[in-house]
Amino acid sequence: MKRKLTAGAVLSATALLAGVIQIAAVPAAQAAAPGPELQQTSPLSLAAGQSAPLAQALGLPGQERLVAKDAVVDRDGTRHLRYERTYEGLPVLGGDLVVHQRTDGSVASVDRAFDGRLALPTLTPGLAANQAGEKATAAVRATVGLAADEDEAALARVDGADAAELVVWAADGNPRLAHRTVVRGERADGTPSRQQVVTDATSGELLSTHEEIQTASGTGKGVNVGTVPLTTTQSGSTYSLKDASRGGQSTTDLKGATSGSGSLFTSTSNSWGNGLVSNRQSAAVDAQFGAAATWDFYKNTFGRNGIKNNGVGAASRVHYGSAYVNAFWDDSCFCMTYGDGAGNTHPLTAIDVSGHEMSHGVTSATAGLNYSGESGGLNEATSDIFGTMVEWYANLPANPPNYLIGEKINIFGNGKPLRYMDKPSQDGKSADSWYSGVGNLDVHYSSGVANHFFYLLSEGSGAKTINGYTYNSPTSNGAKVTGIGRDKAAKVWYRALTVYFTSTTNYKAARTGTLKAAADLYGATSAEYKAVAAAWSGVNVN
Repeated sequence: MKRKLTAGAVLSATALLAGVIQIAAVPAAQAAAPGPELQQTSPLSLAAGQSAPLAQALGLPGQERLVAKDAVVDRDGTRHLRYERTYEGLPVLGGDLVVHQRTDGSVASVDRAFDGRLALPTLTPGLAANQAGEKATAAVRATVGLAADEDEAALARVDGADAAELVVWAADGNPRLAHRTVVRGERADGTPSRQQVVTDATSGELLSTHEEIQTASGTGKGVNVGTVPLTTTQSGSTYSLKDASRGGQSTTDLKGATSGSGSLFTSTSNSWGNGLVSNRQSAAVDAQFGAAATWDFYKNTFGRNGIKNNGVGAASRVHYGSAYVNAFWDDSCFCMTYGDGAGNTHPLTAIDVSGHEMSHGVTSATAGLNYSGESGGLNEATSDIFGTMVEWYANLPANPPNYLIGEKINIFGNGKPLRYMDKPSQDGKSADSWYSGVGNLDVHYSSGVANHFFYLLSEGSGAKTINGYTYNSPTSNGAKVTGIGRDKAAKVWYRALTVYFTSTTNYKAARTGTLKAAADLYGATSAEYKAVAAAWSGVNVN
C-alpha cells in the first residue's frame, strides 16, 4: 500500500515583470567578479541592501518583506538576487522569487514560485499551536509501519513534535494561514526522521509534508576510494582529519551512536586507514576525500565556495548506528552521515553518494526545491547529476566514473546499481520520460525524467560505450539527440538551479529555466541551446 502525505507543487515558476525599474547600481568592483565563465559569488549584502526598494518596485504591499537568501553575479555585472518572502513577519512557504537585474540596476525579469498577490483575511489562527502540533503528529503517526514499496523505509517511531510555527502557505497557489510543525522520529532502517508538516491554521487540513533528512534511498554495501591524497591538520605530533583549506571540514567517528557530533579522527601518523573495513579509519578516508572532492568540484567548476557558498566546510560522520544501510545529509547540523551497511561490513562511503548527499545542501541553499511532486524529483535528480559529476571530477582508478548511481554500494547484492541515467526504467521503478502523473511517484523515481535529460544532453541518444561502460539511451519521440558533453550540461543545470529555479519549479519550468541558462552561457541560437530543447523533447517535456 502506498500512502503519501504531500501536496504537489504545480505552479508556474516564471513571471515577467514589465517595464524598467531603476535600482541602485552595483559598484564596478563587485560587478566584474573574476573567475569562471559565470562566477558564483555570495554578495548577500548587495541582495539584503536592495530588499526594501525591490519590494516596493515590485509592487509588494507594505506588509510583505523580502529576505535575501542568495545572489549570483555574472562576469558582465548582471545580477540574480534570490529572496524568501514574509507577510506581516510570517514566512511565506512557496513565496520565493529571483530578481534578474541588468548591469545598470534595472530589473529585466522575475522568476516567482507564486505568481499572485497575498491577501489574507486574518492572521488569527482558528487552531492554537498545540492543537496544530497534535494534528501534525497524528498525521505522521498514521504512517508508522507503512512503506510505499519494499525499497522504501517505513516510519518506525514518532518521538514528538517541536512547537508549531505560524506561516503563510502559498505553494499550491491558494494562499492561506497555516502552521508548520516539525515531527521527529526514526525510520525502520534507523535513519532519523524529521518531517516538516504544514496544516491549515483554521481547519487543521494537511497541506504538505516532506522529510527533511534526505537520503540516497536505501544505498548500501560501501566502497573504498583507494589510495588518495588527504589534507589534514597537524598539532604537535598529532594529526587530525580536519581540512582548514576547505572551510574546516572534518570527519568524526560516531562509534555506533545515532546522535551527537562524534569524535574527531586523530593519529600520530599522517597515513590513514589500510583499505579494510576492520580499520575504522578506512571509512573515514572515504568520507574525508568525498567531502574534499565535492568541495573542489563546486569550487573549480562553478566558483562556489562550499555548500552554502560561504566558505564553511561540512562535517562528515561515519560509523552511524549499527548495521545502518544508508547515508544522509542533514541541513540542521550541516553534516554528512554514513552507516556501516549490512553486518557493519560495508560502509556507505561511495564518492557518488558523498556528492549526491552534499548536493542536497547546495539545492537547499539555492533553489530550495520542495521535496515532493515534480519539484522533489528535480531535487533528487540535481543530487544524482552533481553526484555523478563529482565522480567524474575525482576520476578514481578504484571507481571509474560512469552514469550509474550507487553502483559501488551493491545495494541489491547482485552487482546492479541503484539507478541508471541513460535509461532510468532499468531499475523497474523510475520514469524514462514525463507524463501527467509522474509527480505522484516517489521522488527517487520521478527524478528519472531529469536524469535521462541530463544523460541525453551530455552524451546523446543511442547505443555507445563510454569509459568502459555500455549504454543505450532511447528518446520518447524517437528523435536522435546529439550531446554537448557532461561539462557543458552541468554548467547549464547549475546555472538554472542557482539563477532560475524556485521552490515550486516543475518539469515544464525546468525546461524553461535550462533554456534560459543555455542562452546565457552559449547564446539563444547556439548548438547547446538547441541540444537542451532536443533533450527535453526526448523525455517528453515540450
